Amino acid sequence: MRLRAALFALALSSLPAMAQQDQATLVADDLHIRNDNVLTASGHVEVFYQGQRLRAQRVEYDRGRDSLTISGPITLDDGKGTVVLADQAQLSGDLRDGVLRSARVVLNQQLQLAANEVSRIGDRYTRLGRSVASSCQVCASNPTPLWEIRAREIIHDEQTRQIYFDRAQLRFAGVPIAYIPRLRMPDPTVERMRGVLQPSLRTTSDFGTGLKIPYFLPLGPSRDLTLTPYLATKNARSLDMRYRQAFNAGWIEVNGAVSRDRLQEGTRSYLLATGQFALPQNYTLDLRVDTVSDAAYFYDYGLDQRDRLESSAEISRTRRNEHISGRIINFHSIRDGEPNSTIPSLVGEATLHRRFTGGPLGGEAGLQVQLYGAGRSSDNPFDTDLDVDDIADGRDTRRASLHLDWRRNYVLPAGILGTTLGELRTDIYNIDQDAEYAGTTTRVTGALGAELRWPWVKAGTNGVSQIISPVAQLVWSPNDTKDIPNEDSTLVEFDASNLFALNRYSGFDEYERGARLNLGLNYTRLAPSGWSFGTTVGRVFRERDLDQFSEASGLNGKNSDWLAEFQIMMSEGLIITNRTLFDDDLSVTKSELRMQASLERFDLAAGYVKILADAGEDRQRGLSEMTVDARYRFTDAWAARATSRYDFDADRAVRAGIGAEFRNECLAMELYLSRKFASSTSVDPSTEVGLSVDLLGFGSNKRPGPAGTCQG
Repeated sequence: MRLRAALFALALSSLPAMAQQDQATLVADDLHIRNDNVLTASGHVEVFYQGQRLRAQRVEYDRGRDSLTISGPITLDDGKGTVVLADQAQLSGDLRDGVLRSARVVLNQQLQLAANEVSRIGDRYTRLGRSVASSCQVCASNPTPLWEIRAREIIHDEQTRQIYFDRAQLRFAGVPIAYIPRLRMPDPTVERMRGVLQPSLRTTSDFGTGLKIPYFLPLGPSRDLTLTPYLATKNARSLDMRYRQAFNAGWIEVNGAVSRDRLQEGTRSYLLATGQFALPQNYTLDLRVDTVSDAAYFYDYGLDQRDRLESSAEISRTRRNEHISGRIINFHSIRDGEPNSTIPSLVGEATLHRRFTGGPLGGEAGLQVQLYGAGRSSDNPFDTDLDVDDIADGRDTRRASLHLDWRRNYVLPAGILGTTLGELRTDIYNIDQDAEYAGTTTRVTGALGAELRWPWVKAGTNGVSQIISPVAQLVWSPNDTKDIPNEDSTLVEFDASNLFALNRYSGFDEYERGARLNLGLNYTRLAPSGWSFGTTVGRVFRERDLDQFSEASGLNGKNSDWLAEFQIMMSEGLIITNRTLFDDDLSVTKSELRMQASLERFDLAAGYVKILADAGEDRQRGLSEMTVDARYRFTDAWAARATSRYDFDADRAVRAGIGAEFRNECLAMELYLSRKFASSTSVDPSTEVGLSVDLLGFGSNKRPGPAGTCQG
């Protein structure tokens, strides 16, 4: 039924309107009929019809013409994200056709299209005469928007969700900066549609000034391709590509580029691909492919830095008490001075790990079975060590391991918590191309331990809680085990997480030996105001020095270095964490400080690391480095950012950068300047300047910022 029937039913019947889909509902302060043909409603008029809502001061319906004459202010909401505001209107009875004067069209509460006259055509098109488009706030005190597009004609196609501009002119602060005869853009409701994405300007000392213009190509509901040509003034040309596809059981994403520039001859390129798929029985398949033409490519083009490439395929399943995985990995090094023939380029691994509770011994137990193989492409015979790294260049290794662990807790008098624990591991190694270790070797290792914890808890009258817990752990392991070449346990981190571990090596090739006493003290303070403090202090005392650990690990010698960790958390959003290893002379072996702050206007992520030089960890000089990433919001719209990485040992900056950000309801802009101070022989220092501008309101994936205050 048409709107006219519903309106006259309201006027001529005392019954309320039926809430059916083809009927309209009319609400007004006053309603009367003239000559049995014209219905007039006035005073806070509201009409609801097929999902549309019309609000006006006066509505006059002529049954003979099937037309509505409306006096404003008028608000017409189609229920699909489009709102039309006008002073006067002449519409058809179904609200689908007609003309609105002094009108604005608001799309998705973002983009506004304004014109003296707006025509509605069918249930699809909205046409505006000479018009202005902008998502910026405009009012009497701020009549000129930050940006606007002026056009001779604008047509909004509600079905395809496209906006067409005829003879468009882009203005910033009222100043024309670009003229485009024909322009098509998606409306704000569009999430993915073919077309040009936000361009960016990038200036570097290597390539000069260049422009990136991404072009998005949807290839169906589950696939898309983004092509980004990059042209720079110093003869640099590049084409970036990103391909994404979703499947019923997974997804893939491929990123890559092909480039030519003056830094190196020939074509340069890279490819990074990842994927994940769900398999039967809750298994997951993860895929990864990394490849690059040369070691300097990532650095030169401002991509994520990586010095070893990894391509892999892994099938895994993780349940509450079970983890199963199998993977194959290919490593390719792009480090200076590291030949790929002497690193384990092909690695295969299969793992089964299960946890158990109860049983004849009580407590909790675990079973881990692992098969491992690593091959090098070098075929140098046996004991050749050309790169002097104590690893035979051509060594190939295969290993089968069985690991059992068990622990059980007991509550003793006076609240003391006692624990007995132990583990047993059997490894079978088969090694080729190594004169010293060639052949098959079987090794059995393990440990037994007993632990006592005595937690003391104090609750103050002011709501402060304090917990102090001294811990003593006695561990015994055999002093001698069969010697196996160490490839996966060269780096050992000594911290609070493994202070009371039976074995501090993360891999399988080494196992901590000898009798030792692990002592520690944990303290925690919790305040009702929201801040907390926690610290751990500990040390390892050994029966004898078996020369197992490197100096920089902090575990070498008969007694380890002192371990001291603390963390402070403030309710205001400040977190400070520190870990330090130092000896009896208070000489620092390793120190790491992290600070994070998320305050009202200030964000900070800073860190400092100090580590001794240690040839055993392949570090020929000490490391003393600080990183800072800070952001300060001057206003709700303006923010500044600064980043820095400084090497105190080399007394030079590694990188530095500053930037400014602006975002309001209609514009997002970022300007940055960065400098990389390279020390590698494969790359040179470079400076980069970048600018990106995003006009919010045209399908942008960025959230609008705060709108300014408007008066008048």
